[in-house]
Amino acid sequence: MNASRLELSILMPCLNEAETLVTCIEKAKSWISKSGAIAEVLVADNGSSDGSQALAREAGARVIEVPVKGYGAALFAGAEAAKGKFIIMGDSDDSYDFSDLDNFLFDLRAGSDLVMGNRFEGGISKDAMPWKNRYIGNPALSAIGRFLFNLPVRDFHCGMRGFSKDAFQRMDLRTTGMEFASEMVIKSRLLDMKITEVPTTLRKDGRSRPPHLKPWRDGWRHLRFMLTLSPTKLLLHPSIVIQLLLLGPFILFLFGPIQVSGVTFSYNTFVIVQAIMYLAFLASLIGLTLQSIAHMEKLAFNKPRLKSISSYFLDTFGLLGLFSLLGGAISGIAQASNWAALGFSTLGRWDDFLHINLALDFIVVGSTMVLFSFVFAFLKLHTRNR
Repeated sequence: MNASRLELSILMPCLNEAETLVTCIEKAKSWISKSGAIAEVLVADNGSSDGSQALAREAGARVIEVPVKGYGAALFAGAEAAKGKFIIMGDSDDSYDFSDLDNFLFDLRAGSDLVMGNRFEGGISKDAMPWKNRYIGNPALSAIGRFLFNLPVRDFHCGMRGFSKDAFQRMDLRTTGMEFASEMVIKSRLLDMKITEVPTTLRKDGRSRPPHLKPWRDGWRHLRFMLTLSPTKLLLHPSIVIQLLLLGPFILFLFGPIQVSGVTFSYNTFVIVQAIMYLAFLASLIGLTLQSIAHMEKLAFNKPRLKSISSYFLDTFGLLGLFSLLGGAISGIAQASNWAALGFSTLGRWDDFLHINLALDFIVVGSTMVLFSFVFAFLKLHTRNR
């Protein structure tokens, strides 16, 4: 087959799927014949030990060996090796219908960069999906994905999807495990690609062994990955809101204990406000760290103007922290001298208590800023690509 004429590659990741792989290949070939598409069937084998490779070749598929373990690694290698202008991927356990790919190819031809299958619209056969996945896991994860990344997708983790080879190369996908599926959708959105969704069916797979998927473990991995790639909504925004909400009470405490409806909020409340504000501040720094790592690993993107502002802020961050640390230390030494003159007795006066605590605030916050400045400096080092 002339590779330059290939329009489509039907990609199937495989790990010990001898029971169902041939059926999937035959369905795909039947659809190719019926549709008239110039296409190939490509199997990305991830180290099968049950003879899947030989069965796939006998059935007429092209097989590539993928030594790096992982669902994402197999799909990445397969997409890299695909000769078609478009790629439609689906699991090789006979749960997806490779005999009906018309909607996927239609949208790809119409200019979609990523075409997602929607199993909830296309139909889910009895026992094809565990109840916790169908009614809890998938709807919840899809809703979180839509909220965090403003995605027009209602079945975030459908295993059957199509994309153009050009779009795949622009995505520059990095993960090798189950997170690959989430990364593909998120990257498409971050790159402002055209994403559409078409109905697809899901049947009970034809394997006699348990599936590779572990619902709770893999669900948590997908959720953790999405949250990690959205540090702004996960950490930065909430932490800033918390600090702003507590800023008012904190300022009021500078003038003395607060009385509300006959209740006096004093030493203990002030310490609690301090602790929560510091934790929120720490969360914002962790959010900035995750954002920097995501950009470095090309798991997220930033607009040039925001990147410039962020770079300037991080360059001066350590210096601001150093000033805070030194100011707190000088004030702390003075307050400690006064406290020593009192024989380190219990601080009965509010002003004495307040001044010592404010000095500690500047010391702790400044030290944290200085320490994180080293983390940011390390992340900004220019090194050769791995």
